[in-house]
Amino acid sequence: TEDRDLTAWLVLDQSASMRFGAAGHGKDTVLVELAVCLARLFTQGGNRVGAVLYDNGFQRVIPPRTSRNHVLHLTQQFTAQFSKPLAGNRDGKTTDLDAMLRLAATTARRRSLIFVLSDFIGDVDWEPALTRLALRHEVVAMRIVHPMELDLPDLGLVLVEDAETGEQFLVDTSDPLLQRRLRAEVDARELAVTAAMRRARVTAHRVGTDQDLAQAMVEMVRRSKRR
Repeated sequence: TEDRDLTAWLVLDQSASMRFGAAGHGKDTVLVELAVCLARLFTQGGNRVGAVLYDNGFQRVIPPRTSRNHVLHLTQQFTAQFSKPLAGNRDGKTTDLDAMLRLAATTARRRSLIFVLSDFIGDVDWEPALTRLALRHEVVAMRIVHPMELDLPDLGLVLVEDAETGEQFLVDTSDPLLQRRLRAEVDARELAVTAAMRRARVTAHRVGTDQDLAQAMVEMVRRSKRR
């Protein structure tokens, strides 16, 4: 049964960590493609779509509307921020996802369907804000990850940089001890994020940058149906 007069909000994490990956195949590309697909699907049914674009130093709210021109406007806004060079004066802080979710809560005043698109990298201090958001709205968390964030390949000695804090490290990726410690950190983070989303009672999906986008969206629908 088609749901009429639905308002959907797209909450987009546009922080520096979302730029990870090769040009055209990074997390930012997947974020934009997913958001545009969702906007197009909902507006085709006559529903309204709005957006909350968030970075620590930049926030923008686009009111919900329904039309093809509105989708084109959303697309332009989604890509505009990522086309800008990273600021050189990074403050050493990771993305404040708690503030992003609180902004979404104050923006969406009537009950809505809210999609949160982010990598959810950082401290898991956003759980209370996500829980409060889910009490009033139907929330779908779409976590976008790059394979190298889950399993760092053996590349020898490399210089890595935290895109958000600017901190740099010289890392020997062939070191077995480093690989074991990294694996343990990744596993702990995955468990923490999954548990937080389960406690918040939101529908959660993980989308890899190496996945086929159409297949990923079909699988999301199948999982939602099973629930």
